[in-house]
Amino acid sequence: MCIRDRYQRRVRGTPKATMELDDAAPAEQMEEHPGPVTRKRALDDDFDTGAPPVVKPKFPALTAEQMAGRTQLRRVSVPTHRMNPLKNMWIEVTTPIVKHLKLQIRMNIKRKAVEIKTSPQTTNPGAIQKAADFIKAVLLGFEMKDAIAVIRMDDLYVDSFDLDDVKVLRGDHLSRAIGRIAGKDGKTKYMLENATKTRIVLADKHVHLLGSHSKIKVVRDAICDLIMGSPAGKVMTKLRTVVSRLNDRF
Repeated sequence: MCIRDRYQRRVRGTPKATMELDDAAPAEQMEEHPGPVTRKRALDDDFDTGAPPVVKPKFPALTAEQMAGRTQLRRVSVPTHRMNPLKNMWIEVTTPIVKHLKLQIRMNIKRKAVEIKTSPQTTNPGAIQKAADFIKAVLLGFEMKDAIAVIRMDDLYVDSFDLDDVKVLRGDHLSRAIGRIAGKDGKTKYMLENATKTRIVLADKHVHLLGSHSKIKVVRDAICDLIMGSPAGKVMTKLRTVVSRLNDRF
């Protein structure tokens, strides 16, 4: 009998159940010992899961009422030469802070500072920052009607710089630089304020600006040109061009 006949007789005599078990055995072995996980296979597994994407929760900002348990305190230092003016206008300073912003305010004589604190009635989380900017503007020398705009509007800021930051000047050169900024009878200063809708305070070598962020940048560049010695007429012509472009943009 040849080898081929023996093999066929052996296969015919094997039960069917035994053959099925033999065929299923390799599949079980494959499940028990999976092959190496490739990058393509990992991506296919991720796509085939069908699970929804993970989204991080977004919570709204807390209001002042929700933060009632955490009392915020802010101190604004008062220079010695501004103590008497602050005493004279104390009622005008405290009225908008207490009535509109619902904050508590007091004067600490020992520390020489104005202390502001939130109360359970405070509803605006940024009220304490507005009150601090308002008091700072009053102490820098801005008029009350201009400083109170910091409370009513959201995009007003106070910026300060010294003449020495632009150019170190001494003696008559410093006086002439201050004179170029102010102009005769304050005309140049008023023209800068009206053109850019800002407010300027000149205190010796210190220059304080009140306005929006974009307008403060424009008027600051104009003042720097005046300090460097540019004539007022040339600076005002350039300023009008820049302001007109800025207004057209917005």
